[in-house]
Amino acid sequence: MDRAVAAPEPALICYLNAHISNIASRNPDLTAALERSLLLNDGVGVDLAAKWIHGEPFPDNLNGTDMTPRFLAETEHRLKVFLLGARPAVAELAQIAFRKIAPRHDYVGARGGYFPDERGDEVAAEIRASGADFVIVCMGAPRQEIWTAAHLEAMGCKAAICAGALFDFMSHGKRRAPTFVRKYRFEWLWRLMLEPRRLFRRYVLGNPLFVMRVIRARLARGRG
Repeated sequence: MDRAVAAPEPALICYLNAHISNIASRNPDLTAALERSLLLNDGVGVDLAAKWIHGEPFPDNLNGTDMTPRFLAETEHRLKVFLLGARPAVAELAQIAFRKIAPRHDYVGARGGYFPDERGDEVAAEIRASGADFVIVCMGAPRQEIWTAAHLEAMGCKAAICAGALFDFMSHGKRRAPTFVRKYRFEWLWRLMLEPRRLFRRYVLGNPLFVMRVIRARLARGRG
Protein backbone atom coordinates (compact mmCIF):
# COMPACT_ATOMS: atom_id res chain seq x y z
CA MET A 1 0.00 0.00 0.00
CA ASP A 2 2.92 2.35 0.70
CA ARG A 3 4.32 1.59 -2.75
CA ALA A 4 0.93 2.26 -4.32
CA VAL A 5 0.73 5.68 -2.64
CA ALA A 6 4.27 6.51 -3.82
CA ALA A 7 3.67 5.43 -7.44
CA PRO A 8 3.54 8.12 -10.14
CA GLU A 9 -0.03 7.21 -11.13
CA PRO A 10 -2.98 7.48 -8.71
CA ALA A 11 -3.79 4.16 -7.07
CA LEU A 12 -7.15 2.57 -6.39
CA ILE A 13 -7.20 0.21 -3.38
CA CYS A 14 -10.17 -2.12 -2.87
CA TYR A 15 -11.17 -5.01 -0.64
CA LEU A 16 -12.60 -8.22 -2.07
CA ASN A 17 -14.98 -10.34 -0.02
CA ALA A 18 -17.52 -12.98 -1.03
CA HIS A 19 -20.31 -10.41 -1.42
CA ILE A 20 -18.30 -8.12 -3.69
CA SER A 21 -17.12 -11.12 -5.69
CA ASN A 22 -20.73 -12.16 -6.25
CA ILE A 23 -21.67 -8.68 -7.45
CA ALA A 24 -18.64 -8.51 -9.74
CA SER A 25 -19.63 -11.80 -11.36
CA ARG A 26 -22.64 -10.04 -12.89
CA ASN A 27 -21.45 -6.40 -12.99
CA PRO A 28 -18.78 -5.67 -15.60
CA ASP A 29 -18.23 -2.10 -14.33
CA LEU A 30 -17.33 -3.40 -10.88
CA THR A 31 -15.11 -6.08 -12.41
CA ALA A 32 -13.25 -3.41 -14.39
CA ALA A 33 -12.74 -1.30 -11.26
CA LEU A 34 -11.41 -4.26 -9.28
CA GLU A 35 -9.08 -5.32 -12.08
CA ARG A 36 -7.34 -1.94 -12.05
CA SER A 37 -6.99 -1.85 -8.27
CA LEU A 38 -4.65 -3.09 -5.58
CA LEU A 39 -6.97 -5.79 -4.27
CA LEU A 40 -6.91 -6.89 -0.61
CA ASN A 41 -8.56 -10.06 0.69
CA ASP A 42 -11.42 -9.55 3.14
CA GLY A 43 -13.14 -12.35 5.01
CA VAL A 44 -13.26 -16.08 5.44
CA GLY A 45 -15.00 -16.65 2.08
CA VAL A 46 -12.14 -15.53 -0.14
CA ASP A 47 -9.70 -17.20 2.26
CA LEU A 48 -11.42 -20.56 1.73
CA ALA A 49 -11.58 -19.89 -2.01
CA ALA A 50 -7.82 -19.34 -2.12
CA LYS A 51 -7.25 -22.61 -0.25
CA TRP A 52 -9.66 -24.64 -2.39
CA ILE A 53 -8.53 -23.25 -5.74
CA HIS A 54 -4.83 -22.49 -5.19
CA GLY A 55 -3.96 -24.85 -2.32
CA GLU A 56 -3.19 -22.33 0.42
CA PRO A 57 -5.08 -19.60 2.31
CA PHE A 58 -4.05 -15.97 2.60
CA PRO A 59 -1.50 -15.21 5.35
CA ASP A 60 -3.89 -12.78 7.05
CA ASN A 61 -7.36 -11.29 6.80
CA LEU A 62 -7.21 -7.68 5.59
CA ASN A 63 -10.76 -6.50 6.19
CA GLY A 64 -11.37 -2.81 5.57
CA THR A 65 -12.57 -2.02 9.08
CA ASP A 66 -9.24 -3.03 10.63
CA MET A 67 -6.75 -2.62 7.81
CA THR A 68 -7.59 0.92 6.73
CA PRO A 69 -7.00 2.51 10.18
CA ARG A 70 -3.92 0.30 10.59
CA PHE A 71 -2.51 1.59 7.32
CA LEU A 72 -2.95 5.21 8.37
CA ALA A 73 -1.36 4.46 11.75
CA GLU A 74 1.66 2.65 10.29
CA THR A 75 2.28 4.08 6.82
CA GLU A 76 5.63 5.71 6.10
CA HIS A 77 3.84 8.62 4.40
CA ARG A 78 2.38 11.75 5.93
CA LEU A 79 -0.90 12.24 4.12
CA LYS A 80 -3.68 14.73 3.56
CA VAL A 81 -6.80 12.65 4.10
CA PHE A 82 -10.36 13.22 2.87
CA LEU A 83 -13.31 11.12 4.03
CA LEU A 84 -16.20 10.55 1.61
CA GLY A 85 -19.24 8.50 2.52
CA ALA A 86 -22.09 7.74 4.92
CA ARG A 87 -24.07 10.69 6.34
CA PRO A 88 -22.15 13.97 6.87
CA ALA A 89 -22.30 13.71 10.67
CA VAL A 90 -21.02 10.12 10.54
CA ALA A 91 -18.12 11.06 8.27
CA GLU A 92 -17.17 13.91 10.61
CA LEU A 93 -17.24 11.62 13.66
CA ALA A 94 -15.09 9.11 11.80
CA GLN A 95 -12.64 11.90 11.02
CA ILE A 96 -12.35 12.69 14.74
CA ALA A 97 -11.64 9.00 15.43
CA PHE A 98 -8.95 8.92 12.72
CA ARG A 99 -7.25 11.94 14.27
CA LYS A 100 -6.88 9.97 17.50
CA ILE A 101 -5.63 6.79 15.81
CA ALA A 102 -3.28 8.43 13.29
CA PRO A 103 -2.66 12.04 14.41
CA ARG A 104 0.32 12.81 12.18
CA HIS A 105 -1.83 13.10 9.07
CA ASP A 106 -3.75 16.20 7.99
CA TYR A 107 -7.50 15.62 7.72
CA VAL A 108 -8.62 18.08 5.10
CA GLY A 109 -12.29 17.25 4.70
CA ALA A 110 -15.24 14.97 5.37
CA ARG A 111 -18.31 14.76 3.19
CA GLY A 112 -21.43 12.60 3.14
CA GLY A 113 -21.77 10.05 0.38
CA TYR A 114 -25.49 10.37 -0.36
CA PHE A 115 -25.31 12.55 -3.46
CA PRO A 116 -26.93 11.99 -6.88
CA ASP A 117 -24.74 10.55 -9.61
CA GLU A 118 -24.97 13.73 -11.67
CA ARG A 119 -23.06 15.58 -8.93
CA GLY A 120 -20.12 13.19 -9.07
CA ASP A 121 -17.85 15.59 -10.95
CA GLU A 122 -18.67 18.35 -8.45
CA VAL A 123 -17.76 16.11 -5.51
CA ALA A 124 -14.50 15.09 -7.19
CA ALA A 125 -13.66 18.77 -7.74
CA GLU A 126 -14.36 19.51 -4.06
CA ILE A 127 -11.90 16.79 -3.05
CA ARG A 128 -9.27 18.10 -5.47
CA ALA A 129 -9.70 21.63 -4.06
CA SER A 130 -9.06 20.31 -0.54
CA GLY A 131 -5.56 19.19 -1.56
CA ALA A 132 -6.20 15.63 -0.38
CA ASP A 133 -3.74 12.99 -1.49
CA PHE A 134 -5.47 10.03 0.20
CA VAL A 135 -9.25 9.56 -0.04
CA ILE A 136 -11.27 7.04 1.96
CA VAL A 137 -14.54 6.23 0.18
CA CYS A 138 -17.35 4.46 2.06
CA MET A 139 -20.46 4.37 -0.11
CA GLY A 140 -21.15 0.64 -0.28
CA ALA A 141 -20.41 -1.82 -3.06
CA PRO A 142 -20.55 -1.59 -6.00
CA ARG A 143 -21.10 2.17 -6.04
CA GLN A 144 -17.95 3.10 -4.14
CA GLU A 145 -15.63 1.08 -6.38
CA ILE A 146 -17.23 2.15 -9.66
CA TRP A 147 -17.48 5.83 -8.66
CA THR A 148 -13.92 5.98 -7.34
CA ALA A 149 -12.46 4.30 -10.41
CA ALA A 150 -14.30 6.78 -12.64
CA HIS A 151 -13.20 9.86 -10.63
CA LEU A 152 -9.73 8.82 -9.44
CA GLU A 153 -7.81 11.20 -11.67
CA ALA A 154 -10.32 14.02 -11.20
CA MET A 155 -9.86 13.92 -7.41
CA GLY A 156 -6.15 14.69 -7.82
CA CYS A 157 -5.13 12.26 -5.07
CA LYS A 158 -2.23 9.82 -4.82
CA ALA A 159 -4.55 7.00 -3.77
CA ALA A 160 -8.14 6.24 -2.84
CA ILE A 161 -9.36 3.28 -0.81
CA CYS A 162 -12.88 1.83 -0.77
CA ALA A 163 -13.74 0.69 2.75
CA GLY A 164 -17.46 -0.16 2.99
CA ALA A 165 -19.04 0.49 6.39
CA LEU A 166 -15.83 1.73 8.03
CA PHE A 167 -17.19 5.17 8.96
CA ASP A 168 -20.23 3.64 10.65
CA PHE A 169 -17.98 1.48 12.83
CA MET A 170 -15.50 4.24 13.62
CA SER A 171 -18.28 6.64 14.61
CA HIS A 172 -19.82 3.86 16.73
CA GLY A 173 -22.99 4.00 14.68
CA LYS A 174 -22.66 0.23 14.26
CA ARG A 175 -21.35 -2.25 16.82
CA ARG A 176 -18.36 -4.41 16.01
CA ALA A 177 -18.53 -8.08 16.91
CA PRO A 178 -16.75 -9.07 20.14
CA THR A 179 -13.07 -9.93 19.78
CA PHE A 180 -13.57 -13.69 20.10
CA VAL A 181 -16.21 -13.63 17.34
CA ARG A 182 -13.80 -11.81 15.01
CA LYS A 183 -10.99 -14.20 15.99
CA TYR A 184 -12.98 -17.22 14.82
CA ARG A 185 -14.06 -15.44 11.61
CA PHE A 186 -17.79 -15.16 12.41
CA GLU A 187 -18.16 -11.40 12.20
CA TRP A 188 -20.45 -11.86 9.19
CA LEU A 189 -22.84 -13.88 11.36
CA TRP A 190 -22.79 -11.18 14.04
CA ARG A 191 -23.72 -8.55 11.45
CA LEU A 192 -26.50 -10.77 10.11
CA MET A 193 -27.94 -11.13 13.62
CA LEU A 194 -27.95 -7.34 14.09
CA GLU A 195 -29.38 -6.50 10.64
CA PRO A 196 -31.18 -9.64 9.40
CA ARG A 197 -33.51 -7.93 6.95
CA ARG A 198 -30.83 -5.82 5.25
CA LEU A 199 -28.17 -8.53 5.15
CA PHE A 200 -30.30 -11.61 4.46
CA ARG A 201 -29.65 -11.57 0.72
CA ARG A 202 -25.94 -10.85 1.17
CA TYR A 203 -25.20 -13.70 3.55
CA VAL A 204 -28.00 -16.29 3.59
CA LEU A 205 -28.37 -16.30 -0.20
CA GLY A 206 -24.99 -14.89 -1.18
CA ASN A 207 -22.71 -17.23 0.77
CA PRO A 208 -24.04 -20.45 -0.84
CA LEU A 209 -23.85 -18.75 -4.23
CA PHE A 210 -20.21 -17.86 -3.60
CA VAL A 211 -19.42 -21.45 -2.54
CA MET A 212 -20.98 -22.78 -5.76
CA ARG A 213 -18.95 -20.33 -7.81
CA VAL A 214 -15.77 -21.42 -6.03
CA ILE A 215 -16.56 -25.09 -6.66
CA ARG A 216 -17.10 -24.37 -10.36
CA ALA A 217 -13.81 -22.46 -10.48
CA ARG A 218 -11.99 -25.35 -8.78
CA LEU A 219 -13.46 -27.90 -11.20
CA ALA A 220 -12.58 -25.69 -14.16
CA ARG A 221 -9.01 -25.35 -12.87
CA GLY A 222 -8.78 -29.12 -12.48
CA ARG A 223 -9.92 -29.64 -16.07
CA GLY A 224 -7.39 -27.04 -17.22
